[in-house]
Amino acid sequence: MESLDKKNKGYIEISQMGSLFKATTSLSNSKAHFPMKKVPAAGSSTQNVQNTSGDFCEEREEPMSRTEVLFRTYWRRAWIVLVWLLACLGLFVWKFVQYRHRSGFEVMGYCLSTAKGAAETLKLNMALVLLPVCRNTITWLRKHRPINSVIPFNDNINFHKLIAGGIVVGVILHGGTHLACDFPRISESDKSIFRQTIASGFGYHRPTYAQILATTEVASGIGMVVLMGIAFALATKWPRRRSPVLPVSLRRVTGYNTFWYSHHLFVLVYALLIIHSMFLFLTDKLMEKTTWMYIAFPVLLYAGERIFRAIRSGSYEVDILKASLYPGKVLYLKMQKPEGFKFHSGMYIFIQCPQISPFEWHPFSLTSGPQEDYLSVHIRTLGDWSYQIYDLFQEAVLSRSQGCPKLYIDGPYGSAAQDHVKYDILVLIGLGIGATPFISILKDVVKGVQTTQNDHSGLRQCSLTKGPLKAYLYWVTREPNSFDWFRDVMKEISISTKKQSVVEMHNFLTSVHPEGDIRSALLSVIQALHLAKNGTDIVSRTPIHTHFARPNWFNIFSRLARKHGGAKIGVFYCGPSKLARELKKLCTKFSTKTTTRFVFHKENY
Repeated sequence: MESLDKKNKGYIEISQMGSLFKATTSLSNSKAHFPMKKVPAAGSSTQNVQNTSGDFCEEREEPMSRTEVLFRTYWRRAWIVLVWLLACLGLFVWKFVQYRHRSGFEVMGYCLSTAKGAAETLKLNMALVLLPVCRNTITWLRKHRPINSVIPFNDNINFHKLIAGGIVVGVILHGGTHLACDFPRISESDKSIFRQTIASGFGYHRPTYAQILATTEVASGIGMVVLMGIAFALATKWPRRRSPVLPVSLRRVTGYNTFWYSHHLFVLVYALLIIHSMFLFLTDKLMEKTTWMYIAFPVLLYAGERIFRAIRSGSYEVDILKASLYPGKVLYLKMQKPEGFKFHSGMYIFIQCPQISPFEWHPFSLTSGPQEDYLSVHIRTLGDWSYQIYDLFQEAVLSRSQGCPKLYIDGPYGSAAQDHVKYDILVLIGLGIGATPFISILKDVVKGVQTTQNDHSGLRQCSLTKGPLKAYLYWVTREPNSFDWFRDVMKEISISTKKQSVVEMHNFLTSVHPEGDIRSALLSVIQALHLAKNGTDIVSRTPIHTHFARPNWFNIFSRLARKHGGAKIGVFYCGPSKLARELKKLCTKFSTKTTTRFVFHKENY
């Protein structure tokens, strides 16, 4: 515009707009959909990448086969699931055969064997279902590399859900067979056969169907099924997220809080399970009442964890150093770091606000770096609790007369993002507030490179303590105001990595038409001029260029594969599951079509 204003009027005429758009169009056509600087990773090259021992790995000459990629991706999950299935099958067959030779078989037949076989799998699954939610234990085990390399701790919640599915199948087989087959056969059995076989278990009185239902064993079993049914139903996706597809009357009584409190019915379930196992009417031998043997260790471990968390969180009352309100109802909290609180980038903490609820704890990713002397989180208002805490801090910030609400924290806990130290190249993809787990990682990468530059050896040794060599952040959001959330962090990272180029950040604004579209041409012109003249993007107000429309993930992966041939790239994603499936397919596709291997991770809390 300045070049067209030859007379220095301070403005251009309408007739000059054609020349302006022609210049803009030719500039846009000369660029790709979005630019990626061809800068090699710090301390590395396109052809050679160091492994975690400091040795260089040779570039693969050929892409991996699809079978090899799938095996490398799923073998940890596969062997865990296989062992679990074999254990369930083995217990079922063992108990099935055992009751095939019991006297009760003459009355109830294979219905009895089926019910007892299913009961044995239920004992195992009721024990296992607690282990994936022992977060402190899992976080501790993650630190041990030999264990972490063979057990997929990132899938702990998925395994918890899988075992819950196994419990549902076991309940249907066990309870359904008893109610529909065993009990009717007992109540209608031949009196002579009844006396010769199982009469002693019923006081030598053949009970009616109603009398069987009234026994302690059956009543406790039905009570367990009802409580588990409530907890299971409210834990499914629609009720937990208060989906609009539910009737209005149901939406009022569902949501995260309902899920949270209903899930604690498990305390009653385990109490009923012990009672149920102690009043079996087909056996009097104490050694055959083995339920307590299965669940003793998991219950004690989980109870110990809850007690430990209660004690630790009681000593982790934090002082609020700063509270800021960002557009989109996002709350930023900068908190004092408790003494002895140590964490790695990518971890998360639980936060409790007694003023809202003394029982609710909600997870949030830490956006502060491990080397910083404070803790920070960004809280997006997406549910009842987050709206309430936003309102409390909004009132405190605006009034300035009263202190901030009291907060307790619990943690830190490990997550999928914590595995970023395993890779030399990182691709971090966040949708909206999903960028939060990656802010501390970017700070850690920058800090690791700065530390390396201060080494007198001059050699970059890639290790678990020094982290990756290169990181790419792709942040996708719909609202331009979202860029305010991490503006200061983005500026700081951009300035500190300007020379090394170890971090590349790309912002995508999906509410604007794609670059090159005539409907966004004027905005593109203003954006390009402002960036060239002032060094900051007019949309994000940071040195990071904002791209319009959704990213073309195929092109992005294609460029990364060409630029880092032979490398092992960790792709970390936080956002909706729909895009996760697409990214996972692309990781598999490019791992089989190129010499670069992409390993996908998704955040699960």
